[in-house]
Amino acid sequence: MSAAHAATSFVHRRLKDPASHRERRRFNRLAMAAGALAVSSCGTAPLTIDAQSYRSKGFESRALFLIIHYTQLNLERSLEVLTRGQVSSHYLLTDETPPRIYRLVDENLRAFHAGISYWAGHGNLNSASIGIEIVHPGISTESDGSLSFVPYPERQIDALIPLVRDIMKRHQIRPDRVLGHSDIAPQRKIDPGPLFPWKRLAREGLIRWPDEREVAARLPAFEAKLPSLAWFQQMLSQHGYQVEQHGEATEPTRRVIAAFQMRYRPSRYDGLTDAHTAALLAVLNQAS
Repeated sequence: MSAAHAATSFVHRRLKDPASHRERRRFNRLAMAAGALAVSSCGTAPLTIDAQSYRSKGFESRALFLIIHYTQLNLERSLEVLTRGQVSSHYLLTDETPPRIYRLVDENLRAFHAGISYWAGHGNLNSASIGIEIVHPGISTESDGSLSFVPYPERQIDALIPLVRDIMKRHQIRPDRVLGHSDIAPQRKIDPGPLFPWKRLAREGLIRWPDEREVAARLPAFEAKLPSLAWFQQMLSQHGYQVEQHGEATEPTRRVIAAFQMRYRPSRYDGLTDAHTAALLAVLNQAS
């Protein structure tokens, strides 16, 4: 008999032997017990977190900025775009009478409203901001084919101000961090536009505003000698905008100047340097 045949016969005999069956059952019971013990000893204990005993003082809200937009769409389309696609915002303020406020994204989560953005050393503002979209057409086409910005209904602003104040209070958002989409992305966005009532938000104590008497006092010196374009670029950067620093007249610099003018001097926002824009920048940066 070969060695292989002998080994096979031995296995068959052991399988037919009742004593062997008892040994196998005993071995299986021991193996199951050992396995259970291994799972018990290697398993993860329930996670217990004590969130009450100690509290750190070194923290702030993840929401450092509040960004205001207009949708340029009607209510139905605004809801569709903001709830079914990749674009989103934390709040949507409707154009109904009276306006309603929808919370579309929890404030603790990141909404995709800012896109490529920058302000005062901070980039990717989706991660550090709360976004409010206002149902508003933005621009309308006149009978002669020209384009013009559409005023905001007072009822919308009456509803917006308490929302802005509430968000700022809860997250301790500074007034200099309440911004428009055109502030944080001036190369591609113009909302909420030159007719958005920033000055009213300033009267409500929600944003910073240049003191008009100081601006008037600064104006004659700038009228006598207008600063260089490099000065404007440096002052715009100091204020918070992302702007080139080469002293050359370019389209990107013009857009940044126009964004600043739309916010603080909406009567003229051509993006060209002038004494009034210089005075506004000087006063704002001096107060910062």
